This record gives sequence, structure tokens and C-alpha cells, in this order.
Amino acid sequence: MSIPFRILLSKLSIPHQSLSNTKQLHAIIAKTHLSFDPFFATKIIRYYALNGDLYSAHQLFDGTPNRSIFLWNSIIRAYAQVHDFKNAFCLFNQLLSSELCPDNFTYACILRACSENNDVEGVRLVHGGLLVSGLEMDSICGSALVNAYSKLGFVDEASKAFHGVVDPDLATWNSLIYGYGYCGYWEEGLKLFNSMRTMGIKPDEYAMVALLSALNSPELLPIGQEIHGFCIKSGFLANDHVGSSLVSMYSRCECLNSAQGVLYSISEPDIVTWSALITGLANSGEIKRALSFFEQRNMEGIKADPVLIATILVASAQLGSIMPGCEIHGYVFRHGLEFDFRVASALIDMYSKCGFIDLAIRVMNFLPRRNIIVYNSAISGLGSHGHANEAFKVFSEAIDKGFIPDESTFSGLLHACCQAGLVREGEEIYTRMKDEFGIKPRNEHYVYMVKILGMTGKLKEAYDFVLSLSEPVDAGIWGALLACCEMHGDSALADTIMQYIFGNRMQEDSHSVLLSRIYANHGRWGDVEKLRDDGIDDRGQRKLPGLSWIGVKS
Repeated sequence: MSIPFRILLSKLSIPHQSLSNTKQLHAIIAKTHLSFDPFFATKIIRYYALNGDLYSAHQLFDGTPNRSIFLWNSIIRAYAQVHDFKNAFCLFNQLLSSELCPDNFTYACILRACSENNDVEGVRLVHGGLLVSGLEMDSICGSALVNAYSKLGFVDEASKAFHGVVDPDLATWNSLIYGYGYCGYWEEGLKLFNSMRTMGIKPDEYAMVALLSALNSPELLPIGQEIHGFCIKSGFLANDHVGSSLVSMYSRCECLNSAQGVLYSISEPDIVTWSALITGLANSGEIKRALSFFEQRNMEGIKADPVLIATILVASAQLGSIMPGCEIHGYVFRHGLEFDFRVASALIDMYSKCGFIDLAIRVMNFLPRRNIIVYNSAISGLGSHGHANEAFKVFSEAIDKGFIPDESTFSGLLHACCQAGLVREGEEIYTRMKDEFGIKPRNEHYVYMVKILGMTGKLKEAYDFVLSLSEPVDAGIWGALLACCEMHGDSALADTIMQYIFGNRMQEDSHSVLLSRIYANHGRWGDVEKLRDDGIDDRGQRKLPGLSWIGVKS
């Protein structure tokens, strides 16, 4: 073996190379015709992918004959990792048409891509491929399948997939525990955890993280404290992910002092752990305290990541003041985070909510590349400010550039139509969402359609629209229709709606308030009094009247 060849192999054994080094290695291999060897091509493709140069990676892939499954896996993974799911799926389909068969790593990669793309049908198709290939019992495929179903909220399918794996490994157990937690079934997750221990499988840090992820309300605090105690006994607190999960759990359970205590007990809390506390404070409404912690971390030189920046921007928007958001925007520029999609989307949202839609659009226009989340933020911001036509233009641009709209895209568009009173356009968008893009409407889409029709006086059409929906109709949809009745003073339709609501035991306090105002506007004081007399909750107890404080100078 020649010395240069040994040096070449040693360089290829390094996990990461810079883009310039990758191009040099590619040139050396091309000169010796080694780029035709799938082993060397796979290595170079991985280096290109790590440096974000997918064009060069794909060129090398196209020019390599006798492709191995490892080569296919590398290029599919490269596209999946940057969320270019269209190319990842296209390559996967090409592989299926070739003489090679996907292996367990191929299936695991494409399952992960399907879950990240919210592609339920894709997961089911891949699941079918696993059944045909006989790999459904493989621990790698089984874990990926359980994880994909879990992340998409199909925990029953995840459980069936789990029980189909022969001798599931710890990662597969953790995937289902996480799935139960992700779907809010903390009891099932805890039972599975205990079953795992009974079978002699020792839990790891990821099992703790999975269990803690399910605890999200104050009444579950005692369970979280027990898991905290188990973590202490098992020595898991040294793990950053466990510490971060404990901080997040205490924050979600509104026990912020304990969250802060856990953070301070960690010798060197990383940015993930600090992010958990700051996010918990922000989500609990303690926005100024969250901003204070954020500033303190900056003073100590801990660089924030894009996730934390996005979270703190969302929190600062709730203050109604643009100054904190502007300061964070400056931080974003100083640390080179302005091109991150999550940060850009949060900046657009912040400026929009603070009333500076022009600045929001400038943030979008400054981006050299965009994704559908960025477009969604711009559409939502323009729509909330009544700029429906501009929102439509942004939507058209996103479609022209090949982006696939999602539920949030159409929520923003329908909200824009609602704000501008555009009935025909709203109906067209609603139809396109269902028929052209195959998106199943959610409750918020129904609410917007009711408002689009009802607020413009088309109350009968709005009522017929609600009746056309499959049962059960969400109480919020009826509330939107009642609000439209109040706007146009239609007490007869309001009576009909309330009879339906009471008959189906769907009434909420807001419904009675709306109907009371409608009766009062028509001078039906007897009906107003009757509503107040009927103000009894489901347990037969009279509801307490609302109170307000008025400050009086002494």
C-alpha cells in the first residue's frame, strides 16, 4: 500500500472535514478513479452533507456506478437531515425501483423523515414495506416505527408496532414510553416503565426524559417529584438532558422555584437547561423574569441557541412593547442567527404582534432562503393587520417556489379573509385547502369560516355550514356563530343555537354571556333574568358572579 493511499484512508476516517478539505479529497479520489468505488463515494457524500453542499453530494452520487446500499442511505439521509423531504422520498422510491433492497437503516431514516414531515400516510406505506421485507421485527426499524407513530400522535399503532418487535431493545422501550408521554398518557407510560424494570431491563437517562415529558400540569407534580427522587438515587442528575427535563417538568407544573433549584444544583448547566427554565417562566406568564434570566445568561457569556431565541421572542411579543424584541434582534445579528428559520419566523411574528408589520416583512425579505414556516408567519402577520391582498401574494410566492402549505398556512389566509370581510376569497381558500392540498380542516378553520360568513351578514349560510360538519361540533364553533348573531342582532337564530347547545350539554359560560347580551339588546329582560337564574353548573351548584376591583383614592 502506498503512503499517499494510507494517508488518504486516515483522512477519510475522520468524522468531519471542512468543505475545502472535502473538495480536495474528492479531487484526489477522482484522479485515481476511486470515486467510482461506493466506499469512497459514500465517505465524500457524508462530508458534503455535513457541510450542507447537497448539490456536490448529489452530483457525486449520480456519477457513481455500482451503488451500494450504504451510498443510497447516505444521500437519502443527507436530504432528510435538511428537511428536503421531497428529494429524500424521491430517492427512496428510486431505490425501491433498483436491484437493491432497502435495509433497516434506510427504513429507519425514511420513517424519521415521514414523522418530521407529519406524513402519516408515508409512515403507513413504509410500515407496509417493512411487513413485506420481514424487517418489522428488527429492533432498529421497530424503534423507528414506534417513534414515528408516537410523534404523530398514533400511540395505538405505536403500541402494536412495539409488541411486534422480537426482544425490543432499550431504545424501543423508550420510544413507546415517550409516545405515551407525547400523547398525554402518563399512566400508560409509567406502567410500561415498571414492566420494563420487572423484566430486568435497566432504564437509562432517556427513559427518565420520556417519563418526565408527559407531566404537564400541577396535579401531576407528586409523580414528577417521585421520578426526581428516582433520578437522584440512580445518579441520572449528572446527565444534562435529565436535568433539563426536570427543569421543564417543574416549569410546566408551575413549580418554578423547584425548577430554578434543580438548575442551580447542576454544576455546569448548559444552554439547554437554561432554556428550559427561561421557557418555563415565559410560558407561565413571568415574561419579565424570563427576559431577566436571558440577559443574565448573556452577561455570563452563554450563547443562546435558535430555539431559545425564538421562545424569548414569542414571550417578548406578549409585553406589547417592541423594545425587548429589538434588543433581541440586535443579539441575533451579533451572533449570526438572522438566517435561522426559527429565529426569522419568531422575529416576523414579534414585529407583527407589536404593530410593526413593515419591519416584519423586511425580516422576511432579508432572508436569502425561506421555508413554509417563515411564509406562514408573514401571511399571519399581514392577515392580522388587514392586508389580505399582500397575504395572498406571499402565499402565491410560496407556492411558486415549490413549498407545500400546511394547516397553519390556511389558518393565516382564512384569518386574513375574516379580517378583511372577503367571503368569496375565503370560500375559495377553504375549498383549495381541502381539494387541492388534501388538508383536513381543523376547528380553527371552521371558526374562521363561520366568522367569514357570519360577520358579513350571511348568518343562514354560516348556520348551514356548521350543520354540515361531522359531529361533534366543537363548542368554540357555536360560540363564533353566536358572536355573529350578536353583531347582527339575530335573537331568533341565537335561540335556535342555544337550544341545540343546551340539548347536547355543550354550553359554556361564554355562550350564556353572548345570549344574555343579545336578549338585552332586544329588551328581552325577562329572558336575561331567566338566563341568570339558570346559571348553575353541572354539579348543581350556582356559579359565582364575576368580580372586578376598582381603586378608590382615600
